[in-house]
Amino acid sequence: MQKLGLIAGGGTLPVEIARHCERSGRPLFVVRLKGFAGEALKPFVGAEVGVAQFGKCVDVLKRAGCTTICLAGDVARPDFTSLTPDVRGLMLLPKVIAAARKGDDALLRMMVGAFEQAGFVVLGAHEVMDDLTLPAGLLGARAPGAEDLADATRALEVARAIGSLDIGQAAVVARGLVLAVEAQEGTDAVLKRVADLPAHLRGRPGSGIGVLAKAPKPIQETRVDLPTIGLETVRGVARAGLAGIAGEAGRLLVLDREAVIALADELGIFILGVKSGTS
Repeated sequence: MQKLGLIAGGGTLPVEIARHCERSGRPLFVVRLKGFAGEALKPFVGAEVGVAQFGKCVDVLKRAGCTTICLAGDVARPDFTSLTPDVRGLMLLPKVIAAARKGDDALLRMMVGAFEQAGFVVLGAHEVMDDLTLPAGLLGARAPGAEDLADATRALEVARAIGSLDIGQAAVVARGLVLAVEAQEGTDAVLKRVADLPAHLRGRPGSGIGVLAKAPKPIQETRVDLPTIGLETVRGVARAGLAGIAGEAGRLLVLDREAVIALADELGIFILGVKSGTS
């Protein structure tokens, strides 16, 4: 197996990938992005690199013998005036800023292109771990009712619509009414906003109404930014009084899968994978 260079931000996804490589015997080198990568990645062979140190990142990956890389984890959009780039990072910075002005997806596509021009093959997390994505059908014991399915269909339509404008990946719909859409704040914050809405607009924990749907943007660089759910998503859905979660099968990452299923079953939350084009 080719040695994988994992460029790691925050969250559990990079940790899952690193542990998967360890279990499967795949050689691994972890680039821990300074200020973002978590403590759980420190035991893995690698190096710490600043987000603007593109030259150092390329150099350590090549010295480690990596020809294939995966970019995974949470990285907040930086304050470009506070960055301290190295020479190659400084040369790349004008392109980064120009792409960032066009939206997150343009920025991610630009970064993927920069690594490809440096000679690397870029893989998505779902290509490294083929069991990461949401399958078609139900994930867990809870099944949606007819009203839930209608909300799921509507929420996926809304999520795709805002994605086409490069706004966000998630939407919440209850009884056909759009309760919230995601922008820069992230899904957890969206669910908190829904939980703060008047009770008559949503359900309540244990008696949920409405659906959170997540969908990739139509022009999205899916190798680095597929929508994701995890344990905190399930908790947030329950606190918001929603009935379930829907996503496109094969195009939504499920972190801590077994724990997510167990928690969703415990809280009475359904998780539904919809085949693309069938919602």
